[in-house]
Amino acid sequence: MSSTTFSIIAVCYYILAVAIVIIVLNLINKKEKDNYKKEINNLERDKNLIISASILTELNKVESLLNNDKMEETFNDWQKRFKKIKDEEVPKISDELLEIEDLFSEKNYKDLKKKIAQTELQIYYVKTRANFLLEEIREITLSEEKNRETITKLKQTYREIFNKYNKEKDDYKLISSPIELQFENVDKLFSAFEIAMDEGSFSEVGKIVKAIDDTIGNLKLIIEEAPSIIMIGKTIIPKKINDIKTISDKLRKDGFNLDYLNIEYNITETEKKISDIFARLNVLNIEDSIFELKTMVDYYDSLYNDFDKERISKKIFEDYSRTILVKVTKLIKINNDLLKKLGAIKYSYDLTDEDVKVVGDIKKEFDSIKKGYDQVITSHRSKAFAYSKLGKEMEILNVRLTKAEERLEIALRTLGSLKEDELRAREQLDEIKDILKKAKVKIKSFKLPVIPKKYYVELAEATEAMQEMIKELEKKPISIKVLNTRVDTARDLVLKLFNTTNELVKTAWMAEMAIVYGNRYRPTNKEIDLGLTKAESLFNRGQFKNALENAINTINIIEPGIHERLLDAYQN
Repeated sequence: MSSTTFSIIAVCYYILAVAIVIIVLNLINKKEKDNYKKEINNLERDKNLIISASILTELNKVESLLNNDKMEETFNDWQKRFKKIKDEEVPKISDELLEIEDLFSEKNYKDLKKKIAQTELQIYYVKTRANFLLEEIREITLSEEKNRETITKLKQTYREIFNKYNKEKDDYKLISSPIELQFENVDKLFSAFEIAMDEGSFSEVGKIVKAIDDTIGNLKLIIEEAPSIIMIGKTIIPKKINDIKTISDKLRKDGFNLDYLNIEYNITETEKKISDIFARLNVLNIEDSIFELKTMVDYYDSLYNDFDKERISKKIFEDYSRTILVKVTKLIKINNDLLKKLGAIKYSYDLTDEDVKVVGDIKKEFDSIKKGYDQVITSHRSKAFAYSKLGKEMEILNVRLTKAEERLEIALRTLGSLKEDELRAREQLDEIKDILKKAKVKIKSFKLPVIPKKYYVELAEATEAMQEMIKELEKKPISIKVLNTRVDTARDLVLKLFNTTNELVKTAWMAEMAIVYGNRYRPTNKEIDLGLTKAESLFNRGQFKNALENAINTINIIEPGIHERLLDAYQN
């Protein structure tokens, strides 16, 4: 490609790039311009919506309702506020919009953006004032319809309350006067409402409607809750109080201490609280009354559970007061007997003070339990505590006594096992001697050409271990720990010797049988003759296992499986 062609192509690309940039910038400019135009149109629309026909319509409605100076003064204020919005603030916004149009035409987007934000804020401010004015006016123009609707509902509720009261009048005898007086007040308020509506005193009407609503709401609560308050306060609680007094008096005569329940004090406080509740009820104030009365009922119901608990605790106390005394006395005697024998046991079995310390600790625990028991019994006799506390103390003592008894049983088993270990060791000595004797007899009964050295080593070890065991049994005092070790060692070594003897005799017998069995093949097979000769040599030197293996391998040449048949023959 020539340099001229290359230059032409470069110029074309440059022109194309410039054209694209211009097009993109125009598109961005057009989009920005369209956005500003849209914002200006929105501001124009919002300005036009500030002054709505609703405000003029509502002002005209108010003008027809004017019948007193106060109402006329309020109307004039509304007109002034409307005039100011219409004749001053809206035109000012129009001027600002014209200024925005000029900035837009001049493409002064920097100042335009700032002016749009300021105008938007001004429109919002004026629009809010116009809406607030409209709401104020509607409070009056719609008040009659709204208040009439509210009063109609309140009258319906009032009739239901009034009818309920008259149907169940006997339930309200205690407070009939204040209720009926409140009914009269409601009737007067309804009349006052009609007068205020006729006179157009709309500012008073709202206050009257609220007063009627509050009064009827309170009356409704009174009619719903007063019967329950009267029944609980005048019937249920007094009955429970009398019942509690009767039960508590009987329990005290039977020796129960109920001071911790503070029954008399709580009854006095209950009566004061009930008096206060009914004093408030007479002025139709029932705030928290139901809650307070139910709390009192729950308290007196809980006393029945407390009485039952005291009765159960008394039975627990009486049961434990007999069983614990008998049991602790018996265990103290057993423990004391053990303490008396402790010196002899320590000497006989080489025990340290630490080994037998537990017996002294158990004695201290028994003494402590006995002391605690005596204190509980003394408290019972002086009637210083309720049975619930006494029963609990007895339960704790019984748990301690049970644990101490378990410790004593373990101590008795442990110390008692020392004598049993000594007797068991003497019995095992006889068994060990018998096993040793059987091992010697067995080795002698089979006339072996040579007895291996291993047998004599194990025989010496077993004999020595048995002698050490005999020496330990002859000691005074006996150390049971050492004795048990000697017994285990002697038993293990004697059993090892016995097993060695059996294995040795068994192997020698099988080797001899194999050689005798194989002799039949000697004349016919030179290889067998040589193999059996070698086996005989090993047998005579006391190498019975090697002799057996050599003999079996030799016979297997002619008669495979000879080993299994020899073993069957030995076992049979």
